[in-house]
Parts: sequence; C-alpha cells; structure tokens
Amino acid sequence: MFEDRMDAGQKLAKALRHYCNRDVVVLGLPRGGVPIAFEIPKALHAPMDVVFVRKICLPSVPEVAMGAVVEGVRPHIYRNEAVIRRARVTEKVFQFSAEEELREIARRKAVLKDVLPRRDIQGKTVILVDDGLATGSTMKAALSAIKGRGVGRIIIAVPVAPLSVISALESEADEIICLKTTHFFRGVGDFYRHFPQLTDDDVIRYLRPKMAAQHLGLCP
Repeated sequence: MFEDRMDAGQKLAKALRHYCNRDVVVLGLPRGGVPIAFEIPKALHAPMDVVFVRKICLPSVPEVAMGAVVEGVRPHIYRNEAVIRRARVTEKVFQFSAEEELREIARRKAVLKDVLPRRDIQGKTVILVDDGLATGSTMKAALSAIKGRGVGRIIIAVPVAPLSVISALESEADEIICLKTTHFFRGVGDFYRHFPQLTDDDVIRYLRPKMAAQHLGLCP
C-alpha cells in the first residue's frame, strides 16, 4: 500500500537509481502519472516531460478501455480488439470515441502550453511513468508512439499493475520496473491510502519550470 502518489514516486525513484546521470528523459502520463514522474528526476538528475495519452472507453462501461490514443501530427491509436469484439463496438462508435479523446488532449495541451517542457527524446533512454496500470491500454499506446520517435531504450516504471498486464508488456519495453504486482486487481486506487482525482491545475503546478528546477538535485 502506498501513502499517496508522492510516496509511490519516491519509491520508484529508488528502484530506478541505476539510471542516475545517464542520458534519460522521464515522461509522465497525465494526469495521474505526472506527480509520480515528478519525484524521479531528482534521483536521476534527468529532465521531465509528459506524453499526452487518453483511454478510449466503452460508452456503456467507462471503466473499461477499448483502446487508447496518443497525440501527434498523426495520432497513434491502440485498439484492444478483444474488448471491441466482446462489447460488439462498431467502427463508427470506436472512431467517434477516439475523436472525443483527441479533442480532450487538444484542450489539455492548450491549457498546459505555457508550462510544457517539450524535451528532445530522440536517441535517449525514455522512462514512461504512470500511477499504475489496469488494462495497460494507455501504456501500450504510449509505448508504440514513443518507439516511432527514434528513442534509444524504453523503460516502463509504475508502482502497481496486474501480473497479466506486466507479462503482456514485457516484449514491448527494454525494462519494466513495477513495485507491486498482483493476480487480484480491481483498480489502481485500491493500492493507495490517498488517491484524489487530479485537475489541470495540479499538472500545471508540477510542470512549472521554477518548481521543477528547485526540485532537481544531483545524485549523491
């Protein structure tokens, strides 16, 4: 059990210490992954950025992801075909839902534009961070999109995930750091004592250049 996202981020940072002072960029998945990612650069002496990705949820069951979409000139869409088939989702419904999430990504980018670092990740080791994985859809979409940007290595770093999701991702990433895996998984929030919903203002606070600069430190 983690106390909150800060506690989980600090514990992840310790598990990632072998990447200290390497050519690394830490990417948080908004919103929940940003406060987790914020704790890692201090330990690794590395810059931080975000990757905009959104779940594409079943219209009838918003808790279930039928895919995910990542922003870009050509947005990258991941489809969970098993969920789509099981729920009998039509292509029209899927595309409509994907377009809705792209509009939300565009809104968030506009809100955050003044604080987005926009780091160059080409050739670098990228650490993708979220506050936990449920189905893994958003992480799979982020992984696939990042691979197309010419990075060196890709590391997944999360506090908690089901064993089945970690197993499914092992062939997609160069390394996975997950502090707690379990067969029985209802939701990410079950593994935190305090797990509030985050707002755009929360993300802005973590990304403000002054705050980020004050937070960074050299590895001892």
